[in-house]
Amino acid sequence: MLDGDEWYITSKYNRAYYLIRTYWYSLSSGYVKHASVGPAGIWGTDTKNKVYKYIGGNFTLVNGLSLEQVDPGGDGQVVGVTPSTYYAYCLRDSYSLAYKGTGSRVIPSSCGYSSWRYVSGLSMKMIEVASDGSVFGVSTNGRVYQRTGIYGSRTYGLSWSYVSMQKPISHVTYDLGNLWAVTTSGLLLQCTH
Repeated sequence: MLDGDEWYITSKYNRAYYLIRTYWYSLSSGYVKHASVGPAGIWGTDTKNKVYKYIGGNFTLVNGLSLEQVDPGGDGQVVGVTPSTYYAYCLRDSYSLAYKGTGSRVIPSSCGYSSWRYVSGLSMKMIEVASDGSVFGVSTNGRVYQRTGIYGSRTYGLSWSYVSMQKPISHVTYDLGNLWAVTTSGLLLQCTH
């Protein structure tokens, strides 16, 4: 994942690494299949789809939704995709930034009061939120969409807008005006937006 000028990756052995100059360093002793960084911190998911936030040098379990993929982004929001159903969810900043460990109230419940909010419209296999709050997703059929109508108190937006790509996509990341996409065949594409 790319956020500004920070790079984070996970290996085939489910270890998270970050890049400093030309060297990759292990993030912690925890195992995560996906790790992502943004203004809301460093978050990840493991092979059992449990969600973690990186706190004090370790990945700390966040109780609540099971998510296949999670991404922290601008204004402290965190987005994620559920396994099997591929529903997109958004966690508001007051909860994602407040989460510091055991006892924090990060649980899926009625969004009128707290936590994860279901974002309807499409089934997504992955979702990305940038430091500027832009949200992109890859649908289960490999199409790329951008969330529109995101502002102030409406961090979950209004609708999805199709972003035309020449090939089916498996993963995207966006920041600093650049959309990076990995095709299902493994090609890396850089698009300016």
